[in-house]
Amino acid sequence: MDMTLGEVLKAFAKGLAVTFRQILRPAVTISYPKEKRVKPQRFHGRHVLNRHADGMEKCIGCELCAGVCPARCIYVRGADNPPEAPVSPGERFGFVYEINMLRCIFCALCVEACPTEAITMTQLFEMSVTGRDDAIYTRDELLVNEDGSPNHPQPAGPLIDLNELTIADGWMRATAPSGRAAYEGISGWTPSAGVGLRPPEQGQSPEPTSEGEDRDG
Repeated sequence: MDMTLGEVLKAFAKGLAVTFRQILRPAVTISYPKEKRVKPQRFHGRHVLNRHADGMEKCIGCELCAGVCPARCIYVRGADNPPEAPVSPGERFGFVYEINMLRCIFCALCVEACPTEAITMTQLFEMSVTGRDDAIYTRDELLVNEDGSPNHPQPAGPLIDLNELTIADGWMRATAPSGRAAYEGISGWTPSAGVGLRPPEQGQSPEPTSEGEDRDG
């Protein structure tokens, strides 16, 4: 059906009204990478393999993280601890540990499955590479040093803040797998080299209640 000139102008003006309304509203975008938004507590970024406070590795090579991974991006092989110089407190340690970051969906199921709190996810996500092989992180890149300082294959720069590798996601700092708010403020994880005992996640419940009360209702 043909439109008259008046109808065309009316429809055109209606469309411009939407445009001008958006122009007058404050911008919601940020100028990345000059500006970076504050990441939420439970942000899932790059993985790290932690050590105990005494420097021993937390990974015992049980391969549970590889078994639970839905993307099949983790490859682990355990080896027996040498009696004269044990690597971890258990009988075995993670002799081979690889994560294919191109396949990882950052679901954090590996963190949930780990019985020794060895693998955690950090807030670092800038991991651009020029080759597919560079996206396969091995034990050398994932395992923190004995003092707890993290390793990363790319150097620090405007896009890579290596301090974000020391910030664990909020989920692993939550106090109970079921998310019971009654445990808010109580840290349920063991200390790690370099960072000590991480503070628990805050804000699980809007209002504090008396000690020991079940705040799940």
